[in-house]
Amino acid sequence: MAEGLSRRGHDVHVVTYHLGEDPPDATFEIHRIARIPTYSKTSAGPSYQKLAVLDPLLAFELRRLLRVHRFDVIHAHHFEGLLVADLARSKRAPPIVFDAHTLLESELPYYGLGLPRGVKRALGRRLDRWFPGRAEHVIAVTDDIRSRLIESGAAAAESVSVIPNGVESDVFAAPRPPRLRNGQPRRLIFTGNLAPYQGIDFMLDAFRVLRQQRDDVRLTIATEDSFTPYEQTAIDMGIRSFIDVHEVDFSRVPELLGEAEIALNPRVDCDGLPQKLLNYMAAGRPVVSFAGSAKHLTDGRHGTVVEDRDVEGFARAIDDLLSDSAWAHGLGTAGRTMVRNELSWEATAARVEALYHRVV
Repeated sequence: MAEGLSRRGHDVHVVTYHLGEDPPDATFEIHRIARIPTYSKTSAGPSYQKLAVLDPLLAFELRRLLRVHRFDVIHAHHFEGLLVADLARSKRAPPIVFDAHTLLESELPYYGLGLPRGVKRALGRRLDRWFPGRAEHVIAVTDDIRSRLIESGAAAAESVSVIPNGVESDVFAAPRPPRLRNGQPRRLIFTGNLAPYQGIDFMLDAFRVLRQQRDDVRLTIATEDSFTPYEQTAIDMGIRSFIDVHEVDFSRVPELLGEAEIALNPRVDCDGLPQKLLNYMAAGRPVVSFAGSAKHLTDGRHGTVVEDRDVEGFARAIDDLLSDSAWAHGLGTAGRTMVRNELSWEATAARVEALYHRVV
């Protein structure tokens, strides 16, 4: 998003945490908070230290920049971005555009925080209703999010626009039909974090079922997270020796996707748009996905959509694609064409730019 907007001639500043490295060819300015030695968590989700220490530091840094620069808009990414923007701005600060990628009612229960699941869901529901009103306008990445925000009274219909995420299509090589060799395993892939909401348990169970039907498949998991929480489950299922876990950052994901035949999206509860799904499609990989997170994925056109939590159906869909490589390749090619034509970051940046002109 930042690159897309800067390429359109805008002066973009990104205020973020101390973690990570600045891209060497960035076309926008990056401002990081001071390094916090006691915080190195890069996995998804909130923590008490993040809320009590890191987010206030972000707010201080944003407030400093607001005194130095004359910004036209604050683009707040996700709920923590909105919290930071709201804490930092003064009465004369520019309008806030809140970029809502999910709803807390559905996501917050999956994180620890030492609270019962029901309490976290109720807290998330309350925050979903109160928080968006702190912004002048809301970008919802899906129609589902927009509808729920309007129905709950969190935002007026005219204050919520749907603009989906984009994808960096150019980093993914054009797909080629798989060359199958005797003795070579058929490779499946999952990429992304291993947070509980991702449905990793469902995926492992489906892989177990698939291994009972055919012994030529392996599963690649490309993630920055540790697989430790799932090690014993995979061992108990008898599938651990057929899983290759690569703890890598995004730079290795295109290569690993290029080595796989089918990409897996086992998440069942998702109001937003899983970025991995767009990456899969940009890489030209046919996707097997549960229905709850199959945004922009048309069953039988870009992949296969399976009823939520139907592990047997998930395994069967993978087997069907492996059994017809030409069909699978056609689905992947169609998905790649769709995201390149409709969901590039350039197209997303143009839509966001038009929204800014309406808000400012």
